[in-house]
Amino acid sequence: MANDSDNIHDFFSIPGRSSLPPDIRGELESIMRLHSVSAQELFFKWESYSIKMGSEDTQLDLKTVRAFKKDVQEILERDTRGKAHMRSGEKRSVHATPLAAPGNGDAYGMLDGLTPGTPRAGTTNGAPKRKAAFETPAAPKVSRSTTKSSPTDGRSNMVESKGLSNGTTVVPFVDRQNAGQVIESLNNHLNTPEPPIAPPAEPRIKLTANTDLKKFFYKPMAMHLSEASEVLDDRIDEFMTFVQSHHNLEDSAFGNAASKGTSEIVAVGRIASDTQEGKLNVASLVLETSRRTGAGLRVPLKVDALASQEFFPGQIVAIRGINASGEYFSAREVLDIPLLPPAASLPGTLDIVNERVGLVETDNSDSASSALNVIVSSGPYTTDDNLDFEPLHALCERASETYADALILIGPFFDIEHPLLASGDFDLPNDPSIEPDKATLTDAFRIMIGGPLRRLAQAVPSITIILVPSVRDAVNKHVSWPQEPFAKRELGLPKQAKTVSNPVTISLNEIVVGISAQDILGELRQQEVKVGSPSESNMLARLPRHVIQQRHFFPVFPPVNRAQLPKAATEEGLATGVPLDISYLKLGEWHNVRPDILLLPSALTPFTKVVESVLVVNPGTISKKKASGTFSQLTIYPRKVANEERAAGSTMVGHKLFERARVDVVRI
Repeated sequence: MANDSDNIHDFFSIPGRSSLPPDIRGELESIMRLHSVSAQELFFKWESYSIKMGSEDTQLDLKTVRAFKKDVQEILERDTRGKAHMRSGEKRSVHATPLAAPGNGDAYGMLDGLTPGTPRAGTTNGAPKRKAAFETPAAPKVSRSTTKSSPTDGRSNMVESKGLSNGTTVVPFVDRQNAGQVIESLNNHLNTPEPPIAPPAEPRIKLTANTDLKKFFYKPMAMHLSEASEVLDDRIDEFMTFVQSHHNLEDSAFGNAASKGTSEIVAVGRIASDTQEGKLNVASLVLETSRRTGAGLRVPLKVDALASQEFFPGQIVAIRGINASGEYFSAREVLDIPLLPPAASLPGTLDIVNERVGLVETDNSDSASSALNVIVSSGPYTTDDNLDFEPLHALCERASETYADALILIGPFFDIEHPLLASGDFDLPNDPSIEPDKATLTDAFRIMIGGPLRRLAQAVPSITIILVPSVRDAVNKHVSWPQEPFAKRELGLPKQAKTVSNPVTISLNEIVVGISAQDILGELRQQEVKVGSPSESNMLARLPRHVIQQRHFFPVFPPVNRAQLPKAATEEGLATGVPLDISYLKLGEWHNVRPDILLLPSALTPFTKVVESVLVVNPGTISKKKASGTFSQLTIYPRKVANEERAAGSTMVGHKLFERARVDVVRI
């Protein structure tokens, strides 16, 4: 327990502070002693508690830690009562072999009801006796009649009949507080223009897919080990080429980290752990080489000489060091991985875009009216107690009122971790086009999700709607990541809706946007190992930098074990996790340029930051398990071309989107 107490700071570090306050540390150690849990187990309970309470409102202070301590105690008491009730039920259900009453002459009741005067088993004087219920009763199905009797205008509190695992009460969406409140803003010196009187006559956004979507229609669950190993090896070899070109190194500068030698070399490999269980730490670091450079061997990595560095499983690194003993590779320096160049366009291309958005190039022109209005949200789109999808309706209403130019919806939509969908115990929408005996989830999606989107498209014909699937989507047959797009025709989506893959890189006019529905920031948060003082104290700025430097939407390998993730609200309680198809991991790589906007939805606190000239946005989830969530609204001003840039002719002009885009994180 003493070692776990020393590790508390590693799991519960507060940005900007070198150590935890004594009162907070004391409360955390008290929880560990009372419940006999390790620092890692306590951290997982804290992550689950933060998600339950709303990540942006849960800060690590004394008041919150005491509330967390009380919550842990209450959950333990509920579990204890439940186990005691089950044990008492089992004791009552054990009976001896029943013997017949005197005079019946039938010990086992074989003649019950067959001969006159012989009563049936379980009857007294011929009257039927109520059968004892020894089995666990099934949860009652919620019908439309019961939902209409609810006092909340036809919205039943299904959490009472279904029983959430934590036993807390879901806040009805209509009773949410601070709707429309801006909780974080970037570039707030830029004004948000007033909505126009009427929507534009033509779409102001031209959507282009920079990803070959056809490659995502591969056959899942058909992975070959040889193909997977080649993909992992090729990634190491590619990064060696990047490092050699960036640092002007000779071929002789590189070597095998697993081989004993007296000269210093540069070794390129993948960070891994020496054990399959437990969290990566400094003592368990190993460097995995490729088959071409090191026969695929792994060598322990000693990083004591490094002043500041962060590692995570799957990270490709170039390390200068020496293996003098043949037992471990001693790192002296970690070489920088070169970044991809920023996105840029020709001045003529920007002129065409500015004309499309309505910008008139004059000396005193006001570009506020030509600014694009883009709304971004991430699922789930309904709380755990119902399938009303009220947050989605409110979001579509917001897009309709502000005449949004683009609405980017990131899954999951029909979440397989939703307790009602997981159990299959819910009512179908009341629609004449659905036949109850033949209905599928696709039919329910067409009404519950497609209906609001079709009405939005009718109200704002110029809008562009983009749907990104998630591995937790029940209506997407592709079960692995990378993931193919939704089947647009089957889901009844309007013509303004475009379905793309997960992940995907698209262009909205000149703006390059990278999107991934997988929570890579949460994975990095759990698996990151810090050596020395971190180079960036702000975790929310440090984690996206790993994604940008690694040129991949999901650079972590292997992902976090499902059993270590926060529990789902289903009966099994096991989270979906990240079902990676390693053979197709190259579909998640970045090519040519860094994106202008990087959309990475996560269970972490919603935020927006500029990292390496990339505008990184975590919109948060629009609906939490028991409350409403957040979304992001982007106001993007046009890129004006200066006379000097125009005079250069064919020279590419940087987009500099982080200077001309305002981002607001808003409560739905």
